[in-house]
Amino acid sequence: LSGAGSGVRLEAVLDVEMPLVVRFGRTVMPLRTLAELGPGSVIELDRLAGEPVDILVNDRLIARGEVVVVDENFGVRVVEVIRRGQDEERTG
Repeated sequence: LSGAGSGVRLEAVLDVEMPLVVRFGRTVMPLRTLAELGPGSVIELDRLAGEPVDILVNDRLIARGEVVVVDENFGVRVVEVIRRGQDEERTG
């Protein structure tokens, strides 16, 4: 989106809604263990408590943030915006 009139073309897509995902961590487990999960089960993730969470759009890492509480809801405060090419070091 460069060149003359690019601002107009960019403006046309700025209202397009995209799914945003906040990822606290990941884990891999056998299907047998998944089938045994129930209320009270704890799933250990690959992140330390207090470590930034990943913010993804279209499965692409765009930022990292910290979990906050807003009124009675969870929220995420953006602490780092990921520049293109920078995300390869942590995703995979």
